[in-house]
Amino acid sequence: MRKMILQCGVLALSLLAANVMAAVSPEEAAKLGTTLTPVGAEKAGNADGSIPAWTGGIPKNAGAVDSKGFLADPFASEKPLFVITAATVDKYKDKLSEGQVAMFKRYPQTYKIPVYPTHRTVNLPPEIYESIKRSALNVHAINDGNGLENFTGNRYYAFPIPKNGVEVLWNHITRYHGGNLRRIITQATPQTNGSYTPIRFEEEVAVPQLIPDMDPVKGANVLTFFKQSVTAPARLAGNVLLVHETLDQVKEPRLAWVYNAGQRRVRRAPQVAYDGPGTAADGLRTSDNFDMFSGAPDRYDWKLVGKKEMYIPYNSYKLDSPTLKYDDIIKAGHINQDLTRYELHRVWEVIGTVKPSERHIYAKRHMYIDEDSWQVALVDHYDGRGQLWRVAEGHAQFYYDHQVPAYTVETLYDIIAGRYIALGMKNEEKSSFVFGFAAKAADYTPAALRSEGVR
Repeated sequence: MRKMILQCGVLALSLLAANVMAAVSPEEAAKLGTTLTPVGAEKAGNADGSIPAWTGGIPKNAGAVDSKGFLADPFASEKPLFVITAATVDKYKDKLSEGQVAMFKRYPQTYKIPVYPTHRTVNLPPEIYESIKRSALNVHAINDGNGLENFTGNRYYAFPIPKNGVEVLWNHITRYHGGNLRRIITQATPQTNGSYTPIRFEEEVAVPQLIPDMDPVKGANVLTFFKQSVTAPARLAGNVLLVHETLDQVKEPRLAWVYNAGQRRVRRAPQVAYDGPGTAADGLRTSDNFDMFSGAPDRYDWKLVGKKEMYIPYNSYKLDSPTLKYDDIIKAGHINQDLTRYELHRVWEVIGTVKPSERHIYAKRHMYIDEDSWQVALVDHYDGRGQLWRVAEGHAQFYYDHQVPAYTVETLYDIIAGRYIALGMKNEEKSSFVFGFAAKAADYTPAALRSEGVR
């Protein structure tokens, strides 16, 4: 009997250990900033030099900043090394996703990928690097990888040296956004002929550690507060969304509320999660398509395939130019690929497959995540029949003046319907991103929503 009790105890401890994924050893963590970059990427370049070594990223003064905060393109004088077209795609398909290859087949006359020299531009503030070291040594994944433990202080990049797929995904979810952030952006959902009605959002993202009057208990399980106001077109203006993004969404699901200007009421919004419809997206994206992937990872099993070299959207300064109009960007079938820039970078390859006990309109998500920024760069989405359905591209740029990696435009192409959504454009707006605004806890309560709405 005593032997049986001991065996049961050992089994219980082993199950507990399996449920709490361990942080890395001090020896492994010491690789950060030596053989690895401070965020966990390979510091060395590749064998043929087409991916250079990381030498610290680009400096804060890499280019001019205009009066509205838009950045000059540090690489404006560069020309493409080559342009991939439908005629040449087979030559490069080993460095493209299945979704990118499918885009060439869907739009053989217009879709192209201009490939430029690779620049490893990411360079984060020193305090973020210190936070990453703490994360490596202390953060544990709990609840089968769906929550985080010991993720305290400046909470960024939970697993800089990941051991499995869900840890890679957590790095995207917990990446550095520049602290408290405000932005005015436009979303378009063009018809197949390219016609569209711009949807304009005013958004805020705030983090608990940078809200001075935040109740520590209330903020303990919150990763970010997100507020989104629709300001155009008139039929949607005044609607406001508030989200409390929790760290462990199994323990405490995402909290969301919507103020409807027509009804003048604030309601809980449990549909703002997983495959619930995205705001004013005409059914072309889910809630968790926002930010390429957002929310809880618990409905999927996440398999880490490894690393590979791929052509991904990168350093998309041209696409963000304030000299462009939205009509210059939005075209029939896809955005204007002449304005895009792709580079060869190493990515983490992760495949998410819906668990047998769960449901989601995307049965599989094949994701490619940039090693230098931990931003999701590409996602191929498959339906329940295993058919490729939607192809996402995150056109990224590095805000060198604030040392923040972010998206210029997120695109999600429905290759079956021949439509797409483009989210994040700000070319015609009065300002670029505004970093570091002073946030107050009272601004992120349901009671504050009604005053935000304008009928």
